Amino acid sequence: MPPFFIKEGGVDEMLTQEKLVEIHVLHRQGMSIRGIAKELNISRNTARRYLRDIAKTPSYKQRDTRVSKLDAFKPYLRDRIAAAKPDWIPATVLFREIQTQGYQGKDGILKHYIRQFKPKIDDPVVRFETLPGIQLQVGFTTIRRGHCKLKAFVATLGYSRASYVRFSEYERQEDWLAGIEGALHYFGGVPREMLFDNAKCVMIERHAFGEGRHRWNASLLAMARDYGFKLRACRPYRAKTKGKVERFNGYLKGSFITPLAASLNQAGLALDVDIANAQVGPWLADIAHQRIHGTTGEKPQVLLDKEQLSLMPLPSLHEMVNQTKPRSHRQALPIESLQHPLSTYDQLLEVAL
Repeated sequence: MPPFFIKEGGVDEMLTQEKLVEIHVLHRQGMSIRGIAKELNISRNTARRYLRDIAKTPSYKQRDTRVSKLDAFKPYLRDRIAAAKPDWIPATVLFREIQTQGYQGKDGILKHYIRQFKPKIDDPVVRFETLPGIQLQVGFTTIRRGHCKLKAFVATLGYSRASYVRFSEYERQEDWLAGIEGALHYFGGVPREMLFDNAKCVMIERHAFGEGRHRWNASLLAMARDYGFKLRACRPYRAKTKGKVERFNGYLKGSFITPLAASLNQAGLALDVDIANAQVGPWLADIAHQRIHGTTGEKPQVLLDKEQLSLMPLPSLHEMVNQTKPRSHRQALPIESLQHPLSTYDQLLEVAL
C-alpha cells in the first residue's frame, strides 16, 4: 500500500487515508489542532494544512494479488480440518505435517489462514451498554419468503435501541451508503461512532495499517469525514459485539415481515421491496418504538427522545426536508410499481399491523 506523504518543515510525515479522515472526524467533534496532533502523533502544521485543503486526500492503487507459500497446501489443510470435525487439530501439528510435504514458510501464515475455520467457543454473555449518542450498530440481514429474497439494512442506536430499516434487493456499496445516510437523518443526528461487521463492501482489509487499523471503503470514509463519526469494526467471530442490531433483526422478521407477508398472501399479493419500505416507517414509529424493550425495560421512543439530545448535529450541507423526525418517517413508494391502488394496501395492512 503506497503511503501518502506531507512535508512539513523538512520532515516527511506518512499519513494513510484513514488517518486523514480521523483528522476531520476529531475536528468535527470539537478537538483542537493541538489535541488532534497529539492524538494522531502528527505535527500541528500537518493537521492544520489538511483541514484547510480537503483535496489532499490520497487515493490508493489496486493492490496486486500476492502468491503465498501456503497456497499449494491449502486444499490439504481444509481436508484435514474437515476430517477432524467436531474436534480441532492444533496449528503446531498441521505445521509439522505440511513441513514434511515441502512447506518452507513460517507458522504464522498457517495460523492466520486456519483461524477462519476454527469452531467458535461460546463465551458468557456480557451486555455492553453505551451512553446516549455514542454508538450506532449497522448491518444487513437477509429475509427469505419462498422465492422472494429481500435485503434489510438495519441500524440500531446502542443506548435507546431505536432502529431504522431500509429494504433493498441487493447489499451493494450504494445500499450501505444509502442506509447509513437514511439512518442519520431518520434519527436527526450523528453518533460518535458506527459499528460494522466485516462486510467486504465497506471494509477492504482488516489490520491493513497495524492491529485495529483497517482499510475502509473510500466512499464510506468520505461519509464519515462529512458527518463526523468514527468507524469501528467487530472482532471476527464475535457476533455478540453487534448483539443489539442482531437481536432486532429477529424481532423485525417475526413482528413485521411474517404478519405483513401473510396478510398480502391472503389477498393474493406478494411482498416486495417497495411494499416493505412503504410500511416499515409507520411500524417502527407505532409498534417497534412503543414496545417495552426486554433489556432496557423502557420504550425505545422514550429513550430516543433523550438520546437525540446527545447526538451531534447533522452537517448543514446534507440536511434533507422531512427526514429528521422518526415519527414522520415513511420511505418513498413508486405508485406505478404497485399492482393495485395504494389505498388497497393501506386498508389491508391497517388491520394486519
